[in-house]
Amino acid sequence: MSKAGFDEGVVIASEERPEKLQSDKAPGIATTGSGWTKVSCPCCVSEWVEPLVLVKLGENVRPETKRWLIKLIGTPQKDGGAALLAHPGEDATGDIIMVSAPRCTLLQATEELGLCKTFKNGEMETFSYDNRENFRHSDNMEMFLTVAEKQYIVKYELEGLRARRDVRIPGLADKYTLQHRDNIWHKMISAGVVVDTFPLHNKAKLKELSKSWYSGNQLSQPLDSVNAYFGSTVGFYFSFLDFYTWSLLPPAILGLFITYFSSEVQKEAVEAVAGSQAEIHEEDAGLGVSGHMIQAVFSMLWSTVFMELWKRRSASNSYRWGTLDLAERFAEPRPGFHGDLGMNSVTGRMEPLFPEWQRDLRMALVSVPVVGLFLGMVLLGMLCFYWAENQVMWIHEEWDSVVSQTLLYAPSVLHIVYTNVLATGYKTVAQSLTEFENHREESAFQNHLTAKVLVFTFFNYFAVLFHIAFVKQDVPLLRKRLASLLIVTQLVNQVTEVVIPFLVDRFVSAPHRSESEDDPEEDKFRNQITLPVFPGLFAEYIELLVQFGYLSLFSCVYPLTAVLLLINNVTEIRSDAYKICKLFRKPFSAPVANMGVWQIAFEILSFVAVVSNCWLLTLSPQLQRMQHEGQMSSSDIMLMAILAEHVIIIVKVTVAALIPDEPDWIKKKKARMQYTSMQALRQKNLPSDES
Repeated sequence: MSKAGFDEGVVIASEERPEKLQSDKAPGIATTGSGWTKVSCPCCVSEWVEPLVLVKLGENVRPETKRWLIKLIGTPQKDGGAALLAHPGEDATGDIIMVSAPRCTLLQATEELGLCKTFKNGEMETFSYDNRENFRHSDNMEMFLTVAEKQYIVKYELEGLRARRDVRIPGLADKYTLQHRDNIWHKMISAGVVVDTFPLHNKAKLKELSKSWYSGNQLSQPLDSVNAYFGSTVGFYFSFLDFYTWSLLPPAILGLFITYFSSEVQKEAVEAVAGSQAEIHEEDAGLGVSGHMIQAVFSMLWSTVFMELWKRRSASNSYRWGTLDLAERFAEPRPGFHGDLGMNSVTGRMEPLFPEWQRDLRMALVSVPVVGLFLGMVLLGMLCFYWAENQVMWIHEEWDSVVSQTLLYAPSVLHIVYTNVLATGYKTVAQSLTEFENHREESAFQNHLTAKVLVFTFFNYFAVLFHIAFVKQDVPLLRKRLASLLIVTQLVNQVTEVVIPFLVDRFVSAPHRSESEDDPEEDKFRNQITLPVFPGLFAEYIELLVQFGYLSLFSCVYPLTAVLLLINNVTEIRSDAYKICKLFRKPFSAPVANMGVWQIAFEILSFVAVVSNCWLLTLSPQLQRMQHEGQMSSSDIMLMAILAEHVIIIVKVTVAALIPDEPDWIKKKKARMQYTSMQALRQKNLPSDES
């Protein structure tokens, strides 16, 4: 296609009625015809095209703008387009565009993303487009790539569109003229031309996945099917949730064993749930050395073994899912990145440039103070919690009734609601701050955003507990607070994450998207727009991180912690699965090799747990009694705690070293992949070397 045609726009077969997407052969599959943009490559011609992504246009988008955008999507990459397939929907003047991808575009993007695929010998190898014929099923995209991979590639190509020179967009004002190297898709969004882009559900595949995931009585999750349909980002979350849930069995059994055989622990558990504030006595309060000591040491070692075994499972997942050897490449800047146009000194491309010192200045003068402000609000909430706690205790002592007994829960409930509301608001602020910092790479953007959320999360959820443990040194209050958090937080999360979205979907959204079998496929796809956007996995990972913190940091004061978490997570797996399948739009999922920074956060918590547990054990009644009787001084107790801390850290490091992060077979596979890549590169360069 000529560049002149690209600049002026093109009139596709839009004056006619485009061919219907509906097909009686396979749901959601469209025949090629006048409605789809054409492909020039013979190997990409196909009788059937699967709509992968829906692009929702603004209400006032003019037909010439839509035609220009459709042509841009279908233009070959060498001419500045995305080399995808586009269909205008039922009506060429309507507000949707269906997008799919031909074979060559999918294969080239597979190489660019560094995905691994099955070679002809049955081994996983990093895909090479030049060597594509030697990879299994490379001629059949239904078997070669998963649905999630194909949909992400469409997103990847659309967001990578950049103007090759100044171009005026038909139907838009001059202020939206594309400048050289402008991100076209970002400009379309800012101009209101594109208001939404999301992957489409395949109803047949979704129904099949639902049956094997949460509809039946099965205990195991179909993780490979989850990865194939929702992508590795979602796949890794559910794999971790599954592994973490069943890893709670050992500490849960130990907690039940300690509680059953210790009348002291039984009494403490009842007091924590009942909310009573009995005086601390040597024989029944505080931290017992026996059962609690076993629970503390076990939790500290369990957290390390758990994380090391998870790394091995993570490596196995990434190999099976083809993300083990994802390449680090000098990618295009993320769509939201902006700056003065210039030449990148590394890649040699013309692109927006933004000085690093300006980003650092923005972080120092804006991001850090705002984050500090929210941390101060956390402290304010903690002080209000203590004030309210004292007030209800005074009321209970005066009234001593059922009403006053119930009021004892009020400060904890209100504080939990406050922290949840604050966390929700902070997430929006953190997103805006990270956008303001203007990071070039998407990975840098996500890392800084996650770091902000993690700092706040740790402070928001654990500040009160650390203050009670380390400053007030009130073990009964710590136990009561932990029990309240475990019970109330889980109930609140189940209601807010599942019950409310289900009710909204059932009584508000569902009536507006009713459909029948005879409806055109365009209408069925359009109905998916009414589903709310999937909020992402931030909240889910934070919930697991907080759970892990409760268990590893403080479970020695409340041995039933793992039991409550296990009960919650068994239902959490199914509720999260139901939620992502039924209550939200399907999310895009970038290929990932692991959990990323979340894994680092869990590992940090496992080491902080050593300090927390060793300190809590110094508050045991036996040690306190020995100190009061002069048998041990406070310095002796502190030295003993420091010694125990160092010994346990050494043991944890030793255990981590003895358990390899990757199974031996994975190491051999990686070595083989590297060797094969070197041989392929050598063969590729051999003719030029000889000449």
